[in-house]
Amino acid sequence: MNDTTEAVLTAVGPRLRALRTKRDVTLADLSAETGISVSTLSRLESGQRRATLELLLPLARAYGVPLDELVGAPATGDPRIHIRPVDRHGMTILPLSRGVGAGDAGGLQAFKHLIPTSTPVKEPTPQVHEGYEWVYVLRGKLRLVLGEHDLILPAGEAAEFDTRTPHWFGRTDDGAVEFLSLFGRQGERMHVRARPSSATADRAASTRSV
Repeated sequence: MNDTTEAVLTAVGPRLRALRTKRDVTLADLSAETGISVSTLSRLESGQRRATLELLLPLARAYGVPLDELVGAPATGDPRIHIRPVDRHGMTILPLSRGVGAGDAGGLQAFKHLIPTSTPVKEPTPQVHEGYEWVYVLRGKLRLVLGEHDLILPAGEAAEFDTRTPHWFGRTDDGAVEFLSLFGRQGERMHVRARPSSATADRAASTRSV
C-alpha cells in the first residue's frame, strides 16, 4: 500500500465522525440505518478499524454522498462517471452517479444491479431505511418483497416505494436479473408504480405498468 492510499484511509475516520456530527446523527441511528454495529462504527471513526467497501458503501448511501467524497479522494474535473463495481451479498452494484455533496440534505443517486445465476435463490431478509426508491427491470424477473406484498417484476416493469417499508430484492428461479434503481434520501418520487403478479393483485393497490 503506497503512502497516498494510507493517508486517504487514515483520514476516513475523522471525516466520517465530522459528517455524522454535522448531520446530528447518533451512532445508534446510523447503526439502525446501515446494519453496521455501533462498536464497528465507533472503531471506524476512531481509526481502530480500517475502512472497507463493505462498510463504506452503506455509509455512503446513508449520508447521500459518493464513495470518492466519503474518503476524500481529490476531484479530477472529469464529468464522466468512473464506474467501480461493488459485489455485495451475491449482487454486483454499479454506481451510475456521483450523488450529492456532503453538505447537501439529499439528492437522487442512480445504481445498476446485476444478480447472476450463480447467486443462489435466497430467503427474503427485508430491511428498512430512510428515503424513497424507484426500480426498473432491464432483464430477467426481479422478486420484490415489499411489506406484506411478494411481487414478481418482469423486464420492462417498474416499481416505486417508501424505503421505510420493509423491502428486499432477489432473483427467481428463472435466471439472472438486471435492474436500475434511483434512490433519494429525502423521499423524491418518480410517480411510477409496478403492476403486481396475479397472485398478489388482490393485495396491491394503486399500481400500473410502465
